[in-house]
Amino acid sequence: MQFTGTDQYIATEDLKMAVNAAITLQRPLLIKGEPGTGKTMLAEQVASSLGLELYQWHIKSTTKAQQGLYEYDAVSRLRDSQLGDGRVQDISNYIVKGKMWEAFESGEQVVLLIDEIDKADIEFPNDLLLELDKMEFYVYETKEVVKAKYRPIVIITSNNEKELPDAFLRRCFFHYINFPDTATMQSIVDVHYPGVKKSLVSSAMEIFFDLREVPNMKKKPSTSELIDWLKLLLADDIPDDILKSRDTSKAIPPLYGALVKNEQDVQMLERLAFMNRRES
Repeated sequence: MQFTGTDQYIATEDLKMAVNAAITLQRPLLIKGEPGTGKTMLAEQVASSLGLELYQWHIKSTTKAQQGLYEYDAVSRLRDSQLGDGRVQDISNYIVKGKMWEAFESGEQVVLLIDEIDKADIEFPNDLLLELDKMEFYVYETKEVVKAKYRPIVIITSNNEKELPDAFLRRCFFHYINFPDTATMQSIVDVHYPGVKKSLVSSAMEIFFDLREVPNMKKKPSTSELIDWLKLLLADDIPDDILKSRDTSKAIPPLYGALVKNEQDVQMLERLAFMNRRES
């Protein structure tokens, strides 16, 4: 079983090698990289490429590791007991399965995405060490062991908002998605807009990479934001010569809201434009 990329996702050789190494080692694949570099989409495309079902567990700051396994709904059981419902005699009626349980009990191998694990508290990864290592867990309420019938391909993403514990990192195969170079970015754009004029893309990408080189930007524009910006340029039918002949003394590019996401960066770009005007 080898991941070779898909028509909808441009994967570098290093990334394909990392996915296949994690599959061979039967280790979770920990993917880091800038927001917008396609970490979540990677899991979707791995599942699509290999013909496997995808289970997605999106992590929030309030998410606990137990929720990925199961939750016991004691409140519903108490309410049903007060109403005389016979279901209360079987506690399993009040066990809500999490995404890991669903993936473990699947009748075939699946892809399990644990998305943005760094959003949760620091103990979250440690609380999943045994489950990810042994692919099993114990349900205390029903006194049963849930063990994976087929070991899922686990892909874990992180935006590096906080450091992950060493014990957790030891159990993963790690890969960092570097920001695409110009050639790779061109391939990505071609996938999304195969018929777009090359001159428009060339001018837009020049502005995009220039923005990323501006020092001290709070948030550099990402790949997904370039795709959004191109979509707007095409929708508004902006001529590519406007981008080519763009005056550097002007504040920021047209439809900049797709690229620049906070007021500090907008103000900084306007100050740079003002300085350019003074120098000229």
